[in-house]
Amino acid sequence: MAEEKKEKKDHGKWFREMRSELKKVVWPTPKKTIKDTGTVLLFSLIVGACIWIFDYAAVSAVRLLIGLAG
Repeated sequence: MAEEKKEKKDHGKWFREMRSELKKVVWPTPKKTIKDTGTVLLFSLIVGACIWIFDYAAVSAVRLLIGLAG
């Protein structure tokens, strides 16, 4: 019986607390969001290019080694 009382939770209280906490959040402006999104996209492209270059060099090296051995 005691376990049933522990399992029963007040979902209404949880939602009220969540709503209260969300009111405290300082949301970014649309301009800041666009700037941050652009930064993430730029760095994603840079990292992707670095990975692509490393992959191309590694594949070329392996093909060269296989060509020398074969």
